[in-house]
Amino acid sequence: MSQQTKKLAILFADICGSTSLYERLGDEAARRLIAKCIAMMTRETTEHQGTLVKTIGDEIMCTFPSAEAAIRAACAMQHVVETDHAKNDSRMHIRVGIHYGNVICEAGDVYGDTVNVAARVASITRASQILTTRATTEDLSPDLKEKIRQIMRAELKGKTEQLDIFLVIWEKDDMESTRIGLPAFRKPQESAYELTLHYRDNTLKINEQCKSAVLGRDDACDITARTEFASRQHARINFRFGKLVISDQSTNGTYIRFSDGHIVHLTREDMVLRGSGTISLGQSYSDNPSELIEFAVDAVPAA
Repeated sequence: MSQQTKKLAILFADICGSTSLYERLGDEAARRLIAKCIAMMTRETTEHQGTLVKTIGDEIMCTFPSAEAAIRAACAMQHVVETDHAKNDSRMHIRVGIHYGNVICEAGDVYGDTVNVAARVASITRASQILTTRATTEDLSPDLKEKIRQIMRAELKGKTEQLDIFLVIWEKDDMESTRIGLPAFRKPQESAYELTLHYRDNTLKINEQCKSAVLGRDDACDITARTEFASRQHARINFRFGKLVISDQSTNGTYIRFSDGHIVHLTREDMVLRGSGTISLGQSYSDNPSELIEFAVDAVPAA
């Protein structure tokens, strides 16, 4: 499929405090709440002319034909999530980062500097906030421009110049919390995670310096699994915006067993790796696979 360049708004929406949610409620209950929240955000995306590009664990990435549509969708997402937790005890918050500009569209995904900037803006956003850039604010309708406030000039990783960052005031009745966000859920700019893989005598680390690895049967893979159930290039693991994402690209699928015993079967899909466990390429755990890849995700102290 050929590449196309379009001018789009890129929106990242991230569920805050999801790690503590898993610890507090357990895997199954936390997954249900996160899935419900993602479904609500996806619905608002569609209703505001947007397209869901991908879901990465507790985060969604969307495109919109205009900056205005993206801002209105972000406000709607915040409203629906806050309204939902007011009805029950789930109490979840989201943060949203938006940037507008040229992107490369190919095979259902989008790439380029605009995507990277949107992700970086999301990374400095606090819970219950919407942050965006000057490029997104330039052609908004008057009613939306009234809700925009410049709050900082930020140095974003990978950018040589500082960018003007704007806050979108989405909540009428509680301007203060929207203005400053909820610091308990702020995403540290310097937080980082590292994935360690063990297979036989081979140890491999994936982090900010070494951002990807291929697992499979082929000798050219970073980890070569000696099992007939594995495809030549069975799965790929990427360090993506601070998260370790495994992507199955095989015939038989990828099985992941976490330390609590929960098993996930990936078939041509992505998943964020958390905690520790094992990976089986192409063979289910009920078949007692012997060729297992051990994994562990650990926080790396800021430099």
